[in-house]
Amino acid sequence: MLELYGHPFSSYTWKALIALYANATPFTFCVLDGQNPDYSARVQAAGPMGKFPLLVDGDVQVFEASSIIEYLALHHPGPAPLLPADPDAAIRTRMIDRVFDNYVMNAMQESVDDAIRHGAVSDTVRARVDERLLRTYRWIEVWLGDYPASDAITLIECAAAPSLFYADWVTPIPDDCPNLRQWRAHLLALPPVARCVEDARPFRAYFPLGAPDRD
Repeated sequence: MLELYGHPFSSYTWKALIALYANATPFTFCVLDGQNPDYSARVQAAGPMGKFPLLVDGDVQVFEASSIIEYLALHHPGPAPLLPADPDAAIRTRMIDRVFDNYVMNAMQESVDDAIRHGAVSDTVRARVDERLLRTYRWIEVWLGDYPASDAITLIECAAAPSLFYADWVTPIPDDCPNLRQWRAHLLALPPVARCVEDARPFRAYFPLGAPDRD
């Protein structure tokens, strides 16, 4: 059986979990909670930075959430269209996946990291993160005009749901992005995503900036 190493409060673990849940793929969730040092040792040895999530399929180890989803689409397919069969459509899907990882999740992570290091987010970091996220939100708002909400789970939804969930806690999606606000709510209501939200709820007190009383 597949093994996924990660943590239920981790956005990139969510990304892989959503794909697994969407296809009802059997797997064992190996939670990195400090109770199983062997889990941490395996993750540390798998990749250069020792980061999770890590997918193990027999002798195969796959790290990086996007690569895990590509592996699942190829070797453990199911009803969820994780990646389009058409090569050009697949390229577009991968491109949008990068938008959510690099320009949403990684942008908000700067505020989280600053709070972890210094106990609070500096005005300089907050302004920089706000500027980056608001610019990205407004780009996504336009992009959504050609990407209507559906119940399908693709690599895009796997990337968008966790990144928008946490980014909106750091820099709320503004009123001039109504499509994005509605899409975020739609994503969080999808059963594979809702499962991740609920499983992560007990850990909200650990969010360095303070978790809002919503979602």
